[in-house]
Amino acid sequence: MTDAQYTTLPQWPNAYPASGASATLKFLNEDFIVTELPLQLPSGEGEHIWLDVEKNGANTAFVAEQLAEAAGVQERDVGYAGLKDRYAITRQWFSIYLPKGETPDLTLLQHPEFKVLSQGRHVKKLRRGDLQGNRFRIVLRDVTGDREAIEANLKAVASQGVPNYFGAQRFGHDGGNVEQGRAMLAREIRVRNPKKKGIYLSAVRSFVFNEVLALRIQQGLWGKTVPGDVVDEAGRPTGPLWGRGRVGTADQAQALENAVAERHASLCDGMEHAGLDQERRALVASPLDMSWEWPQGDQLVLTFSLPAGTYATSVLSEILRTTEPERRTENEPAAVE
Repeated sequence: MTDAQYTTLPQWPNAYPASGASATLKFLNEDFIVTELPLQLPSGEGEHIWLDVEKNGANTAFVAEQLAEAAGVQERDVGYAGLKDRYAITRQWFSIYLPKGETPDLTLLQHPEFKVLSQGRHVKKLRRGDLQGNRFRIVLRDVTGDREAIEANLKAVASQGVPNYFGAQRFGHDGGNVEQGRAMLAREIRVRNPKKKGIYLSAVRSFVFNEVLALRIQQGLWGKTVPGDVVDEAGRPTGPLWGRGRVGTADQAQALENAVAERHASLCDGMEHAGLDQERRALVASPLDMSWEWPQGDQLVLTFSLPAGTYATSVLSEILRTTEPERRTENEPAAVE
């Protein structure tokens, strides 16, 4: 892929040998259960109402719209920590800014696609990223392939983690958000909507990070540190979230990151001029409390937790290939953050 072509996403490499197995993902909504792990719980007082919501077949933005309407507020007064999959059963927290007046009992709200389990007041609004992570229970159906190979990859993932790629949903349909971001940064198009601008910048930044991670895997550096790496608290190497300022790495690590930056110079230069600052992200995602069982010969059930900002798809792709039933996708793509 040259610097000017971002119409399709590359096939980024896996860390482990392909098992050759395949399975159906999200045949039913209850095959993909996600529970948000909050940073804190409502204190009982404050200008915001926090709602513990379970949704089934709805995306997060739609639920936020419905809650705003029910509470009689603007959508900007509703907060949430992260997007959750539409074709799933998910549980997450929302906040509504309601400083005055009588507190509505939103647990009485009736809707076929979601329900409010509980509510309580708190002193702050929920903002993106305000979560510890997510707990997953995933049922994979119609599993075909060598069970020993699947088990080998399951054990490798549980013990060594997975590449912390940004998931495909970050890049939009067929990766189109990256090309839109390139065109925006090159001033070929003008994006007035701040939300869309943020989506495109995020896609471009995530793409460059994935390219750095992919190059390390291609060079046989998966799970290894090299001279000049910037490591996280666990001592694992990190990759760049591109922006202004020094990359922080040196020696071999810096040379590797610079090679990617040169390959995608227009993206990296554009992000610097867009006002983004250099940040770092772990190159390894470690599932916590991972377990699995085979309730039937062709059915595999996985449970694990992931930190905020990491993707269950990164775990699944290292175990086997998954396909989902065809659905109409006029609403927001599936995403878990």
